[in-house]
Amino acid sequence: MNSSLDSTDTGQTPLHLTPGHWLWRSTTRHWSLLINKRSIVVNATLTLILLACALSSLALGTLSITIPDVILALQGKGTTMHTFVLEELRGPRLLAGALAGASFALAGCLMQTLARNRLATPGIIGIDNAATAFAVASVVGVGISAAPHTMALVGAAVATALAFGLAGATGTRGYRFIIAGLAIGAVSGAITQVMLSSVALDDANAAYPWTVGSLNARAPAAVNALIIGLIVGYTLSLFLNRALATLQLPEPVTASLGTRSGRVRVAGLILSVLLTGLAVSVAGPVGLIALLGPELARTISRPGSIPLTASALSGAILMVLSDLAGRLVFSPLEIPVGIIAALAGSPYLLWILLHKSPDINR
Repeated sequence: MNSSLDSTDTGQTPLHLTPGHWLWRSTTRHWSLLINKRSIVVNATLTLILLACALSSLALGTLSITIPDVILALQGKGTTMHTFVLEELRGPRLLAGALAGASFALAGCLMQTLARNRLATPGIIGIDNAATAFAVASVVGVGISAAPHTMALVGAAVATALAFGLAGATGTRGYRFIIAGLAIGAVSGAITQVMLSSVALDDANAAYPWTVGSLNARAPAAVNALIIGLIVGYTLSLFLNRALATLQLPEPVTASLGTRSGRVRVAGLILSVLLTGLAVSVAGPVGLIALLGPELARTISRPGSIPLTASALSGAILMVLSDLAGRLVFSPLEIPVGIIAALAGSPYLLWILLHKSPDINR
């Protein structure tokens, strides 16, 4: 049964609520907050799953540590060996993986929403490959002296500008934007291979993690930048959430609601590029997380919503699980996280192409 709140004393029209929402209002009724119950349950569940995956990542490996010992070590009461493994090896790796996965998935959700197409992820439209090419150029010293994580961000921005320019009047909408991105990604990948084949073997080996996606070559400065960028990007994306929702409506309706669609698309695109560039600077091109994270979040969230928080949590879970699988499946041989994510995500990408409409509203 629907409920109604009388707000005649504020001059507002009555607000009708469905059973699936909570409404919080200030005492003076100057502000109100409408919360979807299903979103709370979904996000809380994903948070618990992420915590379980994090504990598993800390506990499992060549040296197995029991969960009680993990908790003791995190409190500073564990053995010297356990404390070293968790604080110096697995802990920073877990943090980098979770942050990068959340950034990839959040960027993917923003990009898909802007393009109204579930295939329009940063990896599919070439942002990952371009960021990788710029980072590899920095590592192998092809006339560039800036740090790799800085060059990765520059590469992401360049790829987006090119894709946006080649798409012309369609902007981020339509298949022209995706085709332009695919071409940019292919060219960027070819340039990366040319650079790797023309330098010394030691330089090529140093750049290898950037080409497949790995959490071994994480730089503390890049992780710190990712922490700040993810906090800023997530916060700003929440402010854009309502405007992004209106972009799913026809253009005349969007305009009648007062949404400045051009500014919203530019802001969303900038956030997506920032998040992708920072994530690539830490983990390399693990772009399929940007496809799988939002898809998982959209499946379990309220239909028609833009699951920004759920996408970030899902991306973090998938990245942590992919890294854990890469460390355990062929232990002591380690498989880079990018390869595991590609093995898991490629079949799903084919399934979308063959059996599912690319429109996120269908």
